[in-house]
Amino acid sequence: MSVARQLLILQLVVLTLVIAAVSAFAVVDERRDSDDATRREVTSIAQTLALSDSTVAALRGPDPTAVLQPEVERIRAATGTDFIVVMAPDRTRYTHPDPTLIGQRFEGHIERALAGETFTETYSGSLGPSIRAVTPVESDGQLVGLVSVGVTRERVGEQFAQGLPSLLGIAAIAVVIAAVGAALVSRRIRRQTLGLDPDQLRRLYEHHDAVLRSIGEGLIVFGRDRDGRVRVDVVNDEARRLLWLPEGPITPDQLPETLRRIGPDADGEQDEVHVTADRILVVGRAPVLWEGRRIGTVVTLRDHTELQSALGELDSARSVAESLRAQAHEYANRLHTIVTMVELGHHDEAVAFTTAELATSQQLIDRLMAAVHEPALAALLLGKVTEAAQHGVELTVTEDTALGPVTALSPLELVTVVGNLVDNAIDAARAGEDEGAWVEVTVVEEDSMLVVRVADSGPGMDPDALARATTRGYSTKPVDGRPARQRGLGLALVAQIVTRHGGRLRTEPSLAGMLVVEIPLPRRSPRTGDTEGGDR
Repeated sequence: MSVARQLLILQLVVLTLVIAAVSAFAVVDERRDSDDATRREVTSIAQTLALSDSTVAALRGPDPTAVLQPEVERIRAATGTDFIVVMAPDRTRYTHPDPTLIGQRFEGHIERALAGETFTETYSGSLGPSIRAVTPVESDGQLVGLVSVGVTRERVGEQFAQGLPSLLGIAAIAVVIAAVGAALVSRRIRRQTLGLDPDQLRRLYEHHDAVLRSIGEGLIVFGRDRDGRVRVDVVNDEARRLLWLPEGPITPDQLPETLRRIGPDADGEQDEVHVTADRILVVGRAPVLWEGRRIGTVVTLRDHTELQSALGELDSARSVAESLRAQAHEYANRLHTIVTMVELGHHDEAVAFTTAELATSQQLIDRLMAAVHEPALAALLLGKVTEAAQHGVELTVTEDTALGPVTALSPLELVTVVGNLVDNAIDAARAGEDEGAWVEVTVVEEDSMLVVRVADSGPGMDPDALARATTRGYSTKPVDGRPARQRGLGLALVAQIVTRHGGRLRTEPSLAGMLVVEIPLPRRSPRTGDTEGGDR
């Protein structure tokens, strides 16, 4: 049976037993109350008769029966009692419902009444078991008689039986209400458990847990509680690994800010890039629907850190290849020009043209190789100068560019930071309206800080735009009809490296469009030149 049906049967059994027990207690309590009421009634009647002057006068008269019997029978009929017996202190009856028993001895206990006390008892007398009260009749301090008023058990039972249908009716109504309530609860449980039995629910949970653990992607499910607050319903092991989340329940505040903003009402979207402190994640999201109603959002996380690293190396190689191709094309044009000038007999002009170009290129190469100790960075800057020229942008490496050996960053990290900043600056300068597009690059060590300044003639970037660009895949250029936010990881990768090394990425909008990277470097020993506290 399903959980809902088992719960329904259990509730019905428990509620029926409870109502039956309560009804039994109610019956017993009602019977006790009925006996108490009967005792109070017969006591009141007996005391009223005992205090009556006519009763005292009749007992002192020559024939008490003639005076008392008609009056007592009238009172008995009016009060609904079964007998009223007025007797002498020696138990001789003066009155009785059965006239044949008048003059005979009263059956029952009268000792306490003879002592001046009014009491009640249950006794089987001439009319059967009855609840009776016995009270003394006194005159001038002397006991002149006794009065006993009683109601048989049979009559008490009849009176109780008259109220029993109402009590049973209330119990039946309670059972019906309990059954309806149990049915409604069962219906709700059946909807919540999809009509599954406990074994099916257990297997479903086991399969659900196994799937969540075996899936290769991170999985987060957002929902809302009854107060409308966002909650995290499901987090699998891969999501905990990718986001460094602890075991146990997860709150939205423990998630990275970009994922926290998704929430349970976000639109469905695939392959959105998010950058955390140490990972590049491709995020997909889709609504969770139940019976046509949206109840949350499921978010998938795919780790593209290693892939993006490989793509970064590939991009660097492609950039070098493009630079070499551009240089080869340029040198071919120059060589063709020189050959033509020689063929035309302009030997002096050919020599002057050749030496001028070589001097300019060699001067830049000599300056960068002397000032920058990292060959990969020097090669990158030389290649970017040629690449920028192809796009009509003048790229200048400032005269104060100088960088010694850097141990805080790997060559790949250094190339990634400078290369992405320069690429974004070239694109921004090309997007500007000025005809003389330019980019200026400075790489220098200042006060134990690696400082990279990249300025361009583009429109610049305010701090809010920079914050958006460094938290997820972002670009200022729409390409192939895709929105800008769906492509571009340059600034996000730069921010990731800068954050990893405790640095800072900021803007300088007052100096055209400028981005500045500051990364602390280990201090060098003044005598050996080795870094203190770092690798040698």
